[in-house]
Amino acid sequence: DCIGTAIRQGAASVMNFEIMPKPPATKPFAQPWPHWPMKLRISSSHQEGVQQSWNMATKAFLGNDQGQLTAVKTVEVQWAADMQLIEKPGSEKVWPCDLVLLAMGFTGSSPHLAGALNLKLNKAHNYAATELNYQINAAGVFAAGDCRRGQSLIVWAIAEGREMAHHIDKFLMGESQLPLKGSGDLPKP
Repeated sequence: DCIGTAIRQGAASVMNFEIMPKPPATKPFAQPWPHWPMKLRISSSHQEGVQQSWNMATKAFLGNDQGQLTAVKTVEVQWAADMQLIEKPGSEKVWPCDLVLLAMGFTGSSPHLAGALNLKLNKAHNYAATELNYQINAAGVFAAGDCRRGQSLIVWAIAEGREMAHHIDKFLMGESQLPLKGSGDLPKP
């Protein structure tokens, strides 16, 4: 969803980093029904022009003196037999960018990110942001969707994303014209 929307909204380029290895094109023999087959799936959004990079971990977000994002630093990784990540020496790379979207999906919230930024987690180990303004405990850090409520339906992520956009706009601009649910400000069909 993020990839397709970014492309359709005119992004100059879109790069998708995946921490997992590239899955096989066909269902592995060791994953019989009813297990969900871990195989490569190409969505229509991917076909619209995204570049994908597998076994890639984000090391840092880089910015300028004004606090604006300018790049992402990554490193290639491999998975050990005990599911520990091993960084490939000499594989760090800096990717110029001006927007990063974290789409964590089923993997849940990152305890490493929470620890590094001193962000509170709730009892379910999701980011402890409330529906009041979707901020966590650090000013300017927001969370919505799966990383806030846990694994759920895409419609919840969309609804929360719209709500969060209002609160981010208000945080940045002091006010927002973006609609809130139940406000009666939603566009008429």
